[in-house]
Amino acid sequence: MFRSEYADIQPVDLPIHDAVLGHAADHGDTPALIDGADGTTLTYAQLDLFHRRLAAALTEAGLRKGDVLALHSPNTLAYPTAFYAATRAGATVTTAHPLATADELAKQLTDSGARWIITVSPLLDTARAAAERAGGIREILVCDSAPGHRSLVDLLATTAPEPAVALDPAADLAVLPYSSGTTGVPKGVMLTHRSIATNLAQLEPVMPAAPGDRVLAVLPRFDLETYLAAIEKHRITHLYVAPPIVLALAKHPAAERYDLSSVRHVLSAAAPLDARLAAACSARLGLPPVVQGYGMTELSPCSHLVPLDQAAAAPPGTVGKLIAGTEMRIVSLDDPAQDVPVGEPGEVLIRGPQVMKGYLGRPDATAAMIDADGWLATGDIAHCDADGWLYVVDRVKELIKYKGFQVAPAELEALLITHPGIADAAVIGQYDADGNEVPHAFVVPHPTTTGLTGGEVMMYVAERVAPYKRVRHVTFIDGVPRAASGKILRRELRERL
Repeated sequence: MFRSEYADIQPVDLPIHDAVLGHAADHGDTPALIDGADGTTLTYAQLDLFHRRLAAALTEAGLRKGDVLALHSPNTLAYPTAFYAATRAGATVTTAHPLATADELAKQLTDSGARWIITVSPLLDTARAAAERAGGIREILVCDSAPGHRSLVDLLATTAPEPAVALDPAADLAVLPYSSGTTGVPKGVMLTHRSIATNLAQLEPVMPAAPGDRVLAVLPRFDLETYLAAIEKHRITHLYVAPPIVLALAKHPAAERYDLSSVRHVLSAAAPLDARLAAACSARLGLPPVVQGYGMTELSPCSHLVPLDQAAAAPPGTVGKLIAGTEMRIVSLDDPAQDVPVGEPGEVLIRGPQVMKGYLGRPDATAAMIDADGWLATGDIAHCDADGWLYVVDRVKELIKYKGFQVAPAELEALLITHPGIADAAVIGQYDADGNEVPHAFVVPHPTTTGLTGGEVMMYVAERVAPYKRVRHVTFIDGVPRAASGKILRRELRERL
């Protein structure tokens, strides 16, 4: 068993809005949020006032403790205001992907039992269609403005008193995100106020924040030119990214046209990042080392991080060390009851205060994920060295079994994108005529590349890996389908076979 080298922390028994914004008013006119596109600014005092007023308005409209509110919006200044207003009013927020179809959103609304929707006018048609199919929606509100719908600005005019809702941080749900569904049906992940507030406290020793730090929040929508311009204009100091952004920074010609000298910290998470790609990104743009973190929605979301003060010395490819108050086991893929020796790969199990309450309405799925002793099976394959650095290999369910040998798609993907003619790649398993599962590569050629062939791609890989890892099929595509987190949607690729 591995334990964090950091001192244990006490669970944070506060509602998440108090844990995050409890002292916001003390910072007065200091900017809290800035719209990177147009420069609109919200101060800490405004954020504190607006979310309290909006909580009052939502309560006045009929929202009650235990109601589920769907927040269906891209990143805007209104997003955190709406989120914390809803939790202060006693609601559970289910976060919905802004690119979800009406059917996808309707399924989430139905499964979560949502009664309220906050969206933006460009997504209103989808929200309306989803609400009609799901039923039970009391009102659709908009962050901006739209005929026939009340806006958050309208609600801010309320004179109703601020609600005083009694919340149990250990039991009451703050947020109900849905897992990405890359390998199965999306499920509602029940995260309590305590689990996410405590996870923030667990991160403080390894990733301290200081006055003057500027963080660029970009996910789930990303435009490279806008992103680079925001870094330059607002002198961003901390970048929190997913691997596709690192890939764009490492390979896209536009990245070299902007001044990124203000950046002091680059953290990649949500999907595996190859050490060579991380190094190439840093070297090309003169950035500090690109380091990684690890976790999952079910962990509120973090269990590992490369400490900020160890970024320069961290071994290449590591996703970090256990954060405070967290334990880990790595168990055999063949016999999950057995722990593997240090340095050997196996499935990662995590135990700590950040572990989810469970999957909404799915006790069997919860029991399959979390055992009686509180160990959560991540489904990720990794190995850990004697110093506590963790290295993630791939997903258990995504491993390709070729004639008894295990082939990690992430390893082949990392190799493929080192080819100068390849902009992006994904690998899945495909069964051949003999019943063997073999690697099939989906390749996105670089825009300046001409004449790249499947044979050339297969030869490039064959020269650099063991024979059983060779790519046996190649398909050229325009883009790799990914979730907002950056994870490859392999099921969409399988549908193309």
